[in-house]
Amino acid sequence: MFKPQDINKKSSSKPVAPPPISEMEKLKKTAAVSAEQRVALDQEKTYRMGVTSVLDIIAPSGFEVNPDHVRIGGLYARTLFAMTYPRYIGVGWFSPIINYNATLDVTMFFYPMDSQVVLKQLRNKVGVLTAQLTMDAEKGAPRDPLRETALQDIEKLRDDLTQGIEKFFQYALYLTLYEKDLKALDVLTEDIEAVLGTRSIIAKRVLYQAEQGFNSTVPVGNDELMISANLNSSPIAASFPFISSELTTDEGILFGINRHNNSLILFDRFSLQNANSCVFATSGAGKSYTIKLEVLRSLMMGTDVIIIDPEREYKNLCDAVGGTYVNISLNSESKINPFDLPRKVGDMDTADIIRSGVITLKGLLRIMLGKITFQEDSILDRACIEAYAKKDITPDADLTRTEPPVMQDLYDVLEGMDGGADLALRLQKFTTGTFSGLFNSPTNVDMKNQLVVFSVRDLEDELRPMAIYNIVNYIWNVVRSEIKKRILIVDEAWWLMQHEDSAKFIFALVKRCRKYYLGVTTITQDVNDFLLSQYGQAIVTNSALKILLKQASSSIDLIQKVFQLTEGEKFLLLECNVGEGIFFAGNRHAAIKVIASPMEDQLITTDPRQLLEQEKARRKAEDDRLEAQGAK
Repeated sequence: MFKPQDINKKSSSKPVAPPPISEMEKLKKTAAVSAEQRVALDQEKTYRMGVTSVLDIIAPSGFEVNPDHVRIGGLYARTLFAMTYPRYIGVGWFSPIINYNATLDVTMFFYPMDSQVVLKQLRNKVGVLTAQLTMDAEKGAPRDPLRETALQDIEKLRDDLTQGIEKFFQYALYLTLYEKDLKALDVLTEDIEAVLGTRSIIAKRVLYQAEQGFNSTVPVGNDELMISANLNSSPIAASFPFISSELTTDEGILFGINRHNNSLILFDRFSLQNANSCVFATSGAGKSYTIKLEVLRSLMMGTDVIIIDPEREYKNLCDAVGGTYVNISLNSESKINPFDLPRKVGDMDTADIIRSGVITLKGLLRIMLGKITFQEDSILDRACIEAYAKKDITPDADLTRTEPPVMQDLYDVLEGMDGGADLALRLQKFTTGTFSGLFNSPTNVDMKNQLVVFSVRDLEDELRPMAIYNIVNYIWNVVRSEIKKRILIVDEAWWLMQHEDSAKFIFALVKRCRKYYLGVTTITQDVNDFLLSQYGQAIVTNSALKILLKQASSSIDLIQKVFQLTEGEKFLLLECNVGEGIFFAGNRHAAIKVIASPMEDQLITTDPRQLLEQEKARRKAEDDRLEAQGAK
């Protein structure tokens, strides 16, 4: 029998000594081992540096857990959970949350339940409710509508579950909100709770489970809160979060293609709370192209259109549809008299008409004369009334038989008034001076056409604000006299924002035009000048339809603030192509791409290359025609 001790004893003989190793060989062996170790250490160090850098990128700098929120690096986060739901949930009820302009994470958990178990529980509940209703009836107690409604709902749900129409789920909805400071997070939380409250959904903040709430909304699929409500398929389907903006109506015109889902954006601007619209874009982004396309299609639907054209861009369109093109300039034959009185509307008496005409005329005079004192304003007011009286236009006169005065009449009155000589001198250039051909003649413009275009291209920059103010006032008087479906387009509206009186006038027009079935479209490329004016922002607020095309980086921050754009929408406007942008209709909006047919494109294009090619084709066709006539 062998024992371990014996084996050890037998193997305890002296080992054979290895051959002697020289000092040089020892050094070589040590150096080789050290080199291998250094390589291994370097590889380990490189590996650990790579792992550390990846973690540093992903992980926050710190994670602080508080009773109702967590702090992740420089952000504060709070989780809300939906606690109770109303009896009926409409389709798209979750859309306001999805489209809310804030950073938030939304998580939904669906736990299917066995229909047999649910049916058994519902059967027991029906028995309880029926017994309670029977006992109330026997006691002669008044009927309980809540119990009766609950019984009807349960019976319908039992039928749907039995027939397989509905399924039953435990549904958990969590929202995690993010802000840079705690006060802003409290405000955002209250806003989200209010939005859900408008849908009769009660949301609660997690308390002493802030970390579990945050983990439940991280995209790893772990529900650490386990706070759910019992819902069937229909209300759960109504909370579908992937909502595509639809702007297609049964009536209206085609504005473009919805870039979200390639559907058509068909819309009637007159179906909104007002028919006003505003268009903002940089030069060359396609704003005039978009509006001309709207004009062409609106004419087909029987809408009258009036345009103020600062760059002669609408001439081809006007000629193609047989419209009236009015060129307003110092040498033009077309004149608009600023002394024309408003036409009688409703029960207005002659005194009200004269008073309204004087107020509007003084607004033009302030633009023409520049800054005036209170004394000069009072003198102008009296002079305007006397200028009308000079033509027998008084509160007792019959306005149908009178001829309104012109600027020369006001000059004559001012020249003979105490304190009016200086005003008359400043007004002289508009009567007998350089600018005498613009405001010193009776009106001879015909507005009886479906499309009327007023061109101010040939006017000097100094005269443009005055001329546009005068034109808009004349158009307003015509619009008020006869209610028709009309659109007024003011291109380069920032001209009017340069003077307070003209800005105030266009704002009043935008506010009041709805009563006369008029929609005002303001177009501008100088976004800063327009929006920084108090009246410019008010005009945007009173415009239900808005079109934002490509924007410059210098104005995008202001655009984002005024229109409450998300970061994605902001970069969309910076990077989009010509004719692309965002279309707002009331509270709804969608990314749009404006598309025209080849025939429409020929009529409305402003591309110099296309215009040159069209001119060459026209000349060639004319030469061919003349050559054919010569051959005959």
